[in-house]
Amino acid sequence: MRLALAGRVFCCGSSAPKHFQGGTTISEVITNERIQAKEVRLISEEGAQLGIMSIEEAREKAEEAGQDLILIAPQANPPVCRIMEYSKYKYEQDRRERKAKKNQRTVEVKEIRFSPNIDTNDLNTKSNAARKFLEKGNRVKVTLRFRGREMTHVNETKGVLDEFAETLTDIATMDRAPKMEGRSMSIVLAPKQKK
Repeated sequence: MRLALAGRVFCCGSSAPKHFQGGTTISEVITNERIQAKEVRLISEEGAQLGIMSIEEAREKAEEAGQDLILIAPQANPPVCRIMEYSKYKYEQDRRERKAKKNQRTVEVKEIRFSPNIDTNDLNTKSNAARKFLEKGNRVKVTLRFRGREMTHVNETKGVLDEFAETLTDIATMDRAPKMEGRSMSIVLAPKQKK
């Protein structure tokens, strides 16, 4: 729950401040008498440029319109203010943030591990699991682990990784060639870009 008093918003039950575009937070949004600039570039509620004027003139115009004067670009020279209702400004910023968060997608790297003496059926099962990850848009790291004396046959078992990658060539490309990392060899597969 948020309470707005004299241009400040107090959050109840939330320890972290709400962030807006440009790095400002709700409590940092400067409005009305709290604006310290001597002159500002003013924008009307409809988005029309009203020009550069003194802060007193800008406050008068906001009062005439029955709205708040909100500092939207403090780093500009001169700072940019807009005439609009504070709650409407807050709502628009929240909506933009939610939309940006909705469109954002994180790509995960899933890992599939097996040993060099894996059976064909087990390899097919691992291949199907990798296919599901790739179809969801994730990258897949395929790791071949060597235990004990298996390290002496590294060059001969490299073909297992190539065979695994070959089964997925229809939906994946090899992002990283086979590489030794300690006692394991791995490749990274990335989903093919859709045209």
